Amino acid sequence: MSRLIMVSNRSPVTIRTDGAEVRVERSTGGLATALRSPHERSGGVWVGWSGAAGDLEPPQVRVVEERLRALRVVPVPLTADEVRDYYDGVAHEILWPLFHSLAGLVPLRLPDFSVYKRVNERFASAAVAQYGPGDTIWVHDYHLMLVPDLIRRALPDAAIGFFLHIPFPPVEVFRSLPLREELLAGVLGADLIGFHAPSYLRHFASAVTRILGAPSGLDGVLWQGRPVRLGVFPMGIDAAAFTEAARDPETIVQANALRAGRTQVLVGIDRLDHTKGIPRRLLAYETLLREHPELRGRVQLIEAAVPSRRSVEASQDLRAQVDELVGRVNRVFATPSWTPVQYLFRSLSERELIALYLAADAMLVTPLRDGMNLMAKEFVAARADGRAVLVLSEFTGAATELAEALHVNPYDVDGTAETYYRALTMTDEERAARMRALRRRVTTYDVHRWVRTFLAELARCASVPRSQPPPQSAPEILEAIARRASEAPRVAVLVDYDGTLVPFAPTPELAAADGDLLDLLRRLGAHSRFEVHVVSGRPPETLERWLGALPVSLHAEHGAWSRPAGKMEWTPLEAPALPWRDAVLAILDDYAARTPGAFVEEKSFGFAWHYRLTDPEYGVSQANDLKLHLATLLANDPVQVLHGENVIELRPHALHKGRVVEAIASRAEAGWLLVAMGDDRTDEDLFAALPPTAVAIHVGPTASSAAIRLSDVPAVRRFLRSLLMA
Repeated sequence: MSRLIMVSNRSPVTIRTDGAEVRVERSTGGLATALRSPHERSGGVWVGWSGAAGDLEPPQVRVVEERLRALRVVPVPLTADEVRDYYDGVAHEILWPLFHSLAGLVPLRLPDFSVYKRVNERFASAAVAQYGPGDTIWVHDYHLMLVPDLIRRALPDAAIGFFLHIPFPPVEVFRSLPLREELLAGVLGADLIGFHAPSYLRHFASAVTRILGAPSGLDGVLWQGRPVRLGVFPMGIDAAAFTEAARDPETIVQANALRAGRTQVLVGIDRLDHTKGIPRRLLAYETLLREHPELRGRVQLIEAAVPSRRSVEASQDLRAQVDELVGRVNRVFATPSWTPVQYLFRSLSERELIALYLAADAMLVTPLRDGMNLMAKEFVAARADGRAVLVLSEFTGAATELAEALHVNPYDVDGTAETYYRALTMTDEERAARMRALRRRVTTYDVHRWVRTFLAELARCASVPRSQPPPQSAPEILEAIARRASEAPRVAVLVDYDGTLVPFAPTPELAAADGDLLDLLRRLGAHSRFEVHVVSGRPPETLERWLGALPVSLHAEHGAWSRPAGKMEWTPLEAPALPWRDAVLAILDDYAARTPGAFVEEKSFGFAWHYRLTDPEYGVSQANDLKLHLATLLANDPVQVLHGENVIELRPHALHKGRVVEAIASRAEAGWLLVAMGDDRTDEDLFAALPPTAVAIHVGPTASSAAIRLSDVPAVRRFLRSLLMA
């Protein structure tokens, strides 16, 4: 297999100091355990922060560096200030709550994002420095969302994967981020982007469409001419290891001690974090005891809260809230021989954790939002006896897989309490049946299968030829055209307006020519060897208002109307019959009324249905429906339905931009040079009508029959200036 270069915020090691002594140990659990095997088998390296914030003495640094080299770990050093601003600040105070749809927890004053960018650049540089031909790069999680694109810029042909281990929020939440465009573009540097659950993928695709305007679907995104695959890859655990650990005699003894004197046990284990929903879990338990008094003295909730970023003020407030709720439940319901809640606020060893899994009659995994929640899967793997129930929040990624758990809406306290009651009163047969199904899924789709599946899909994506947008034609080619123009007795320049001479605007009225363009067209039109023809889909009134004072010829509605330079009168090319006009207008108006932001532009011989200002996803959906509707209605009429840049146009077959070329070519003398420029489907008619000696220039990255390419509007203007200067 190819070498695997892993890039994550934390490297798979833990550095411990005891005075002058320093130890580098392999980390356990989570990503470190999941990816250890492919890391070792591929002979690759792992790029990540070691956890040491630059506070080691030089002799300790040398020991650490030597040990990391032996483990093939490439450290990315971070100072204490960088850890505070990048890790605690941006990653955990901004991205973490927003990605978990808890925008109310974001601080009023946002931290400086420049540190996040700088740290991401350092991670990317470290990965690029380790890369060799054929290597695969796998970037992980929200700390490093800019890294894929940074690597792509340095290594255009590298196989790059990205996996997000937390939820991706709805676009209405995500768009509140100041860094939103950069984060999306950063992730889109990957060939494959993985998520735990389908809803996270849908939210990401929606954000790409609505914020970046890139075409996207549930299987992928077309970004800068390159396909980016999106996929759902629910992360598993090392199920066999947890099953084996649960058989340890000492762990079983510890579990039995936890159950001693208790009839039934509910267990909750979480980091003390707002996303975990501990207060609502306690309220549901309080409701259970109030509504089912027969359970008092017979059931106990063991709630273990693992400290999480205690320096953060919000976490301190959460701890105070949990302490108050635990105290209230125990104060109201406790008896001399029974304590309703046993509350642990400390870290747990692996043995203590598994002992709690074994002691539980029901495991309560009820976060308000969670990317996956591997604890639910660990519990299932540990309970080979089948005598326990998993109560699982529907807002976890695991809920999409673990259908046999009892699902709850943690915001519904009363409903959650009744689900606790159902778990405690479930028959042994139902418990065993549910657990068998859960264990079959958890043991089959374990962490090793997750790794294999993702890397196999990444290899497939990277093997597909990347269809980059055609580059702008080389400078020497453009210079050769300018020389031809300088040698020709006359040059006719036929140029589209929107997307060629001016950028697309939100509404047609906002695309008026700026001073620079007016000056350029005036100079070209006044030159003795040039004649300029602006060939646009715009109506005559608009072109007259914007360009009427210039010495250029104007052609409106794709050539249906023309006004030669220096003339005042517009003349129609022809006046075809339009028996379909009223029926089509009614349909267009109806779709515009049902699509907020859409509007109809009436023309002399057709219509344009604009949806640039609509919700992107809904607008595209409505446009596709409209196009199908019109195609059916107009199947036997001589009408073209053209799907352009956020617009659907209708025009008679006889009217197209090629007719303008025919009129100019019919009077062209020997040696004349025709240069046509445009950016969309309607300009292909222009190119098709050109004589063999003419020059066709397409603007932008889309497909075209034109042999010459310009990248954008500024490139068009530079090229026109070069014609004047040649």
